[in-house]
Amino acid sequence: MKKYGLIGRKLSHSWSARWFADMFEREGIADAEYRLYEMENVDGVRQWAQQCGINGFNVTIPFKEQIIDRLDSLDPEAGAIQAVNCVECSNGQLVGHNTDTHAFARTLVPLLQPWHTRALVLGSGGAAKAVVYALQRLGLEALVVSRQAGSKPFAVSYDRARELAASYLIIVNCTPVGMAPLQQQSAWPWPRQLTSRHLCYDLVYNPSPTVFLSEAARVGATTCDGRAMLYTQAELSWRIWEKNQ
Repeated sequence: MKKYGLIGRKLSHSWSARWFADMFEREGIADAEYRLYEMENVDGVRQWAQQCGINGFNVTIPFKEQIIDRLDSLDPEAGAIQAVNCVECSNGQLVGHNTDTHAFARTLVPLLQPWHTRALVLGSGGAAKAVVYALQRLGLEALVVSRQAGSKPFAVSYDRARELAASYLIIVNCTPVGMAPLQQQSAWPWPRQLTSRHLCYDLVYNPSPTVFLSEAARVGATTCDGRAMLYTQAELSWRIWEKNQ
């Protein structure tokens, strides 16, 4: 039995195991399983992978950056992004990849309009890094918004983001705000700043719609939750692991 899974601190919200179970059934793959593995940290991730016979695994909050130091190598794109959401276990080596960036780009492009040239990216963690990389590869300007902007020279504060919202017509939430236990909160606290020309993308997919997307839809903004991105990055991860079967 080939073993795959997702590691993170809290995974009760995740649909990853369900997606892979459906995919295995659809493709007639009977010798593989995908499970959720909650961990407090990634210090023992190599021993865990070896002892459990893991063939590959995904990485989510808050380990996408922390895991890099526990890996043997990164593919060039993950190295450029400095965030990993997919790990290939091959011949005793742990190799980091990033499928988030391609998944985000694929699901964003069909929604873009000519006026969507600049984006506010809420959050500064591993998911945000992948999103910024994708936006820049698409030729769009990306500005990171962080509550710790004072200690991050590449980021602006939320107050500054509010001032810029009239000209930055893409807003992407890469924070956990909107997901349990924060499902009653919006990642964008100023719904009156949103217009029908905005494109609001929330990486949170459970619940859906989030408060952020509900408020955006109310004014006619284009909205997208994280489900399509989740499924696309999972498919891309499977392609990486499948090569080594």
